[in-house]
This record gives sequence, C-alpha cells and structure tokens, in this order.
Amino acid sequence: MLTPSPAPSRAPSYATVLRTPHAARTFGAALLGRLSYGIVPLSLLLAIKDATGSYSVAGGALALFGAASVVLSPARATLIDRHGPRRALPPMAGLYAALLAALALATWRPGAPPLVLGALAVAAGACTPPLGPVMRTLWSSLVSDRELLQRAYSLDGVAEELLYVTGPLLVGIVVTVTEAAAGVLAGAVLVLTGAAALVSSPAVSRERVSAERPAAGPPAAPRPRLHGIVALRHAVAVTAAVGLCLGALDLLVVAFTERLHQPAAVSWVLAALSAGSAVGGLAYGAVRWKSAGRVRLPVVAAALGAALMVAGVSPHLYVLVAVVAVAGLFVSPALTTAYLIADESVDAARRTQAGAWVNTAFNAGASGGSAVVGVLVDRLPLALCFALAAAPALVGAAAVTRSGVAAGRERASQQPAVARPGL
Repeated sequence: MLTPSPAPSRAPSYATVLRTPHAARTFGAALLGRLSYGIVPLSLLLAIKDATGSYSVAGGALALFGAASVVLSPARATLIDRHGPRRALPPMAGLYAALLAALALATWRPGAPPLVLGALAVAAGACTPPLGPVMRTLWSSLVSDRELLQRAYSLDGVAEELLYVTGPLLVGIVVTVTEAAAGVLAGAVLVLTGAAALVSSPAVSRERVSAERPAAGPPAAPRPRLHGIVALRHAVAVTAAVGLCLGALDLLVVAFTERLHQPAAVSWVLAALSAGSAVGGLAYGAVRWKSAGRVRLPVVAAALGAALMVAGVSPHLYVLVAVVAVAGLFVSPALTTAYLIADESVDAARRTQAGAWVNTAFNAGASGGSAVVGVLVDRLPLALCFALAAAPALVGAAAVTRSGVAAGRERASQQPAVARPGL
C-alpha cells in the first residue's frame, strides 16, 4: 500500500529530493543520456529521408527502430537486474552508440541502401540502454521514504517530458547548421557520456549492494507475491491504455488543425499537452496522498479519458488547446503512480524489469493508438474518433476498479470471523 511513512507535518520538497546524497549527480547523468532519446528519432527520420529520398523508407526504418526498442525493453531490463547497472549498462550503451554512429556515417551522404539502413536501425533499437528504468530503480535505492519517492518519480517524469520537448527543438537547430545525420551522432555521444557518468555514481554500487544484501534492522514484511503480480498487471494495463489515448491524440490533433486550415497550430496544442503534464506532475508529487496508488491510478486515467472526449467537441482551436492542457494534467500523475505501483509490487532484484514493463506498455500503446486512429480518422467523424481514443482509458480504469473491488471483497471474505462480545 502506498501510504507515506511517518514524516513531519511539512511535506518534503523537490529540493529535498535533489539534496539526497548522490541524487543530483546521478539524476543529471541519467538526464544527459536520456536526452539522446529526444534527439535520435527525429534526427534518424530526417537523416534516412535525406539519404534515400524516400519518406516511406525513413518511416519504415524508424518504425523498426522503435519496435525493436519497445519489444526488447523488458529483456534488457532483466539483464540490468541480473548483472547490475555497472556491468550491463556500459556494453549496451557502447553498442547502441556504435550503431548510431554507423547510421550517422551511412546517412551523411545520399545513396545508402535501404536494407542496410533498416538492419542498422533494428540493431540499434535492440540495444537501446534502459536509462529511464535504471534511474527509477536508483531512486528507490536513494530515497527510502515512500512520500519522498513519489516526489522523485514525479520530478523524473516531468524532466523526461521536458527532454522530449527539448530534443526536437535541438534537432531543428542542428539541421539548420549541418546535416541531420549530425543529430544522430550527437545522440550517440550523449547516451555514451550519460551512461558512463551514471554507472560511475556511488549510488549505482550502493543500489547493487542493497539488492544483494538485506538491510540491517528488523526484517521487512514479506510481499504478497500474487497480490503484487496482480497490482503490476493492473498498472501495466492502465499505462497501455493511457499510451493508446496519447498516441491517438497526436494524430487527431493534426487532423483537427488541418480541418481548421491551421496546420501550424498543432505544435501549440501538443505544447499545451506537455505543459499540462509538467504542471500536473509537479502538483501531484507535492500532495501527501492518503489513498493507495492502486486506487488513484484508475481515477487519473478516467479523468484523462473524460478530457479527451470533451476535446473532440471543441468548437474552436483555443478551446482545444485549453482542454488538451487539462488532459495533460493527468498524464504525468498516471505514469508516476504506475511506476510507484511497479516499484512496490516486486522485490529489489526485479525493480528495473517491472519499471520497464510499465514503460513498454506505454510506448506500445502509443504506437498502437496512432496506427488505429490512422485507419479511422478518414472514415469516421472527428468527434467520434476522439471518443474512441478516450475509450481505452475509461474502459481500463473501470475494469481495474472492478477487479480491485472484487479482490478486496474476496480478501475480506477470507478473514476469520471475529466474535462479538456479549451485551
């Protein structure tokens, strides 16, 4: 249960998180490497398009890169859990950076064979180092208090959101100065530097020791394994539903702005989503919640779905911007809560893998949402498409809530009866 540990009346701040020993250094290193993830996709798309002259080849290669990265994410996280970040992360980052460098060299001049580019893209995606899941596992080691861990995860999620906004802006600067392939090469340098700095942090060795050796003091209460697995499955399912909604929303915003003959406004709408997510994440992390994460998760997911349904009937662009910003308020809270549930659902030896499953579910859902809405948007009214995009979050929230209520009743029925004292 995600109840905060005993703490003073004043809730700890985000500054308290960063003042934790080794936290700022470790977090900064992880963010440096993760900036690569905001730069590489767009740079790779543009570089392959310039090298082949084909948008279809570029889109196909990027899809292969993303699919390999998403599908194999839990497997890479398992290697991290099994061997520790200090042993497993440098080979992954080194191979990933080498393959990105090969892609940069192959696309620097026109004429690269599409099959070669596709093979390199698949190989690079397969080696993507899981810096995000590793950092979230390290937060669990750095911050022992559950309330402070909530703030750490919220801060992590907001920072990641800003990286995905900053990355494309940096790519825009790169392509005005030099080749798009230089952005791919910059991504290789960033991930290699960030991973090296991350594994050199004292927090990494401390996390490995804590995973292998129980802490001093009284033994912790055993985790109910079945209950933990069920909670993790619920978190993964709701996160996948949120990803479906947001993947669909990106394409629906493009369609909405084009029908208003204002295609350039799409950037403002998506920026409102990111801004809302950042504000919502910081506010959510600062609240001292009394309810458990498994209770909060379907609530924030349902709120996101409801906002998307309202967005579909927006009469004007500025109304769409405002409603999408409101929807964004629930994005970071949903992901933060899912990661917290994943963290407490497994033991320390499987935390990276559990977090990777949440991350994989979100990314896979986003890809699936874009694909499904791409088929529907030209065949159905736009408002109906928005409603269908909102449905996964609403249905997922309802299903998880119903399952949780049923499980609670079952556990209550298994409790031994307590005899009433006589009157």
